Amino acid sequence: MENKIKKYLLDLEKERGIKILLACETGSRAWGFPSPDSDYDVRVIYKHDTHWYLSLTEEKDSIELFLDNNEVDISGWDIRKSLRLLWKSNPPLLERIQSPYIYSMDEEFVAEVKEIANETYSRIGTIHHYLSMATKIYAEISPMKDYKLKKFFYALRCSVACIWILEKEELPPIEFDKMLNGLTFPKTITDRIEILIKLKATISETYVHQGEKEIFQFMETCMERATKEKSKLAGGKAQMADLNKFFQKTILAK
Repeated sequence: MENKIKKYLLDLEKERGIKILLACETGSRAWGFPSPDSDYDVRVIYKHDTHWYLSLTEEKDSIELFLDNNEVDISGWDIRKSLRLLWKSNPPLLERIQSPYIYSMDEEFVAEVKEIANETYSRIGTIHHYLSMATKIYAEISPMKDYKLKKFFYALRCSVACIWILEKEELPPIEFDKMLNGLTFPKTITDRIEILIKLKATISETYVHQGEKEIFQFMETCMERATKEKSKLAGGKAQMADLNKFFQKTILAK
């Protein structure tokens, strides 16, 4: 599948007249808890030729493609849109620049983006995203009813990310095991999570699970703590002038 995705990306560059600066995997494969039939969530940052940015009107700055019977989901943001989101510490963008699965990248660009991301990181902005996601998904599942393990892990990862943001100065890692290993939680919880990750690696995305009351209580505790303590977190120190310079340098580069 990797070679097929790389071919799709080359075709995309030719068809749209763009240059891909980063193409990577996100979603459950990058998070570290895929199922055998998980789809491929390919995320792209790209740029157009310089003249594209010299228009009185702004053209569409994103790409959405579903290929191979929706098994491959390719979604991309133009560099200008991406840097605007970086200025706000947009978590999906912060995740994709950390992805362990890279299909294509401009190494200099990615290195500079990571540096800027660390400089502009807003802990309070980022925790709002993960807390909102955790709360929403948690409300849709219950240990008293059947639920998809996939949705359970989405809520769990967002809950743990909240604690990371409260306790750490650096960006929350995209890989779930790095978050778990970088924080201190009860061993009964982490051991059970590891068992569930192994289970998920063997079953379909449609698998329905039951129970896990202790982990549900753990998620609730994480969310309650995030709600209480988030106000003490600092905002970002983004300087739009610096982002503008980087933007201009990127679109002018050959």
